[in-house]
Amino acid sequence: MAQDLTPKYTVPGIEREAAGRLIGLLRLRLHALNDLHLTLKHVHWNVVGPHFIAVHEMIDPQVDRVRDMADDVAERIAALGGVAPGTPGALVDERTWDDYSIGRADAIAHLGALDLVYTGVIEAVRAAIKEAGDIDTATEDLLIEQLRDLEQFQWFVRAHLESAGGTLATGQAQTEEDAARAAERG
Repeated sequence: MAQDLTPKYTVPGIEREAAGRLIGLLRLRLHALNDLHLTLKHVHWNVVGPHFIAVHEMIDPQVDRVRDMADDVAERIAALGGVAPGTPGALVDERTWDDYSIGRADAIAHLGALDLVYTGVIEAVRAAIKEAGDIDTATEDLLIEQLRDLEQFQWFVRAHLESAGGTLATGQAQTEEDAARAAERG
């Protein structure tokens, strides 16, 4: 049974039931962002190989921005009258994706896997933008701003995976493990 997220009050101009739909949508975005910043930190700690320092230093600003995004989403949930679930248990219970699967690995392998992670996050944000846009332009705007940054981060990752001819090493990969192997093969 789905949880009723309809708040007792919400921002002016939005019906409580519509705010509940937004809250549900934003809860998944919050979980995705919390999961992403932890995944990025995991990569930061477990990256090895000749591209170590470049990737290690590229990841930390992404971690910081994604944490800020999570804070913005949590505050929007609260403004709408909802509860922003920030516990690990809530994230694990409510997420719709599997945990990141790559441990200690070469920088290029991690970047291959991160490319797929970013694709999943970005596709979900785009879907959330469509849904939010039908209800609330302020929430839609928040998500659009975050989408731009997430797409830029994926571009940074893909710059390491793209050939001079424009081919993306992870182009056909369906899993993080496949993407990691494809990236290593180049």
